[in-house]
Amino acid sequence: METFNSQETLIIIAMVVVYIAVTTWMSLRMRSRTSEQYMVAGRTMPAYIVGILMMSEFIGAKSTVGTAQAAFESGFAASWSVIAAAIGFPLFGLLMARKLYSSGEFTISGFIAKKYGLSTKLAVSIIMIYALLLVNVGNYVSGAAAIATVLKINLTTAAFITAIISTLYYVLGGLKSVAYMSVLHTGVKYVGVMIVLGVALHMTGGFSNVVEHMPEQYFTWDGAIGGSKIMAWIIGTVGAIFSTQFIIQAISSTTNPNAARRSTYIAALLCIPIALALGFIGVAAKYLHPEMSSLYALPVFLQSMHPVLAGVVTISLVASIFVSVSTVALAIASLVVRDFYVPWRKPNVDQELKTTRLIALVIGFVPLFFVFFVPEILNLSFFTRALRLSIAVVAMIAIYLPFFGSGRGATLGLVASSITTSIWYLLNNPYGIDNMYIALVTPAVVIALEHLFPRAIANRQDKKEVPHANH
Repeated sequence: METFNSQETLIIIAMVVVYIAVTTWMSLRMRSRTSEQYMVAGRTMPAYIVGILMMSEFIGAKSTVGTAQAAFESGFAASWSVIAAAIGFPLFGLLMARKLYSSGEFTISGFIAKKYGLSTKLAVSIIMIYALLLVNVGNYVSGAAAIATVLKINLTTAAFITAIISTLYYVLGGLKSVAYMSVLHTGVKYVGVMIVLGVALHMTGGFSNVVEHMPEQYFTWDGAIGGSKIMAWIIGTVGAIFSTQFIIQAISSTTNPNAARRSTYIAALLCIPIALALGFIGVAAKYLHPEMSSLYALPVFLQSMHPVLAGVVTISLVASIFVSVSTVALAIASLVVRDFYVPWRKPNVDQELKTTRLIALVIGFVPLFFVFFVPEILNLSFFTRALRLSIAVVAMIAIYLPFFGSGRGATLGLVASSITTSIWYLLNNPYGIDNMYIALVTPAVVIALEHLFPRAIANRQDKKEVPHANH
């Protein structure tokens, strides 16, 4: 495998630095000046901007590197991890987008609180913060893998570079700036992935050559992944889209409920080409470098490019990091501010904006404490989606079965689900049952039990009171 010399490395570094400097200046120019702009961009965003933002977040650095990694290990079927988002976004648009927008809330906890009250709101908020912090852990690992490959530095140093640059970037701008900059970042990301795809096709001799020489399972619909896990991916992704804070925040920034729905269709269309490209890139890396660590399935192709092309691809990965880390960290900051800081301190508008920026700065560095304990990236990604799936179950019950369940049942269901799902994940999915199914079933079962038992107790009390009433 080729490596860059000092001059070529310097060219790539210079390209990345220039891109960061230019986009940071643009971010400052478009920065949010009020708390509403920082959180929901003043509800002025066009549908196509929001669609690009949502797609870019769900297929950020973590999914980009993680999908290629999974394809390296398990075959082209790893593309389902991204295609699942193309299924989930339209469903979200049809079933929830307009209802969420019309509620006037821009946090998922605030929306659920309208049905289930304060205790459930806090449970949702804590679980979502927990899940999204883990999302950014995966984002940092993915970004660090790409930066370490190009700059020839260790993963620890690359992770710190990733954290510093991305945190400073989003703290300055807020959602208004991040949303508009996501258009540029997404364009660069698409170009970068397609360059890698072109290099992979050239180096392998084309798609048909790889199909001919790789094991058959690398090109079956389920690969070495299996139908059950792929279905879990789809369920988890749909659930995550239905409940994730940055998705709720993004659609809340559109101009009206119809625009909110349209943005989900745009996001879905943008997912499919990149899903297929990433699937082949991972398989091609396995074909060319079978003994390599799967984490480098995508970054490895940078070493075989002209340094200018490698610079463009590196910039595309940096752009993915910017969008991913920014939207996730802003979502966490929104939950902390709206659900904990504002009720506690009751700040004025200026104080709220300053504190939001400070909290966002801290949040940017917290994932670094967990970066070095991360297992395979895509598994972590879907575990975080499992945690969010439980919130989606509660939200759907609140919308479509409002007569069913109570605040206590919803809170108990969420807590039970987060505990059982985490344990199941740490035990590596015993009995072949994916933790996604645990997250799907647990809250519904707990809510149902809580709904039935109080009714049974009430019936027994009524029977005891009947003789007394007749007497």
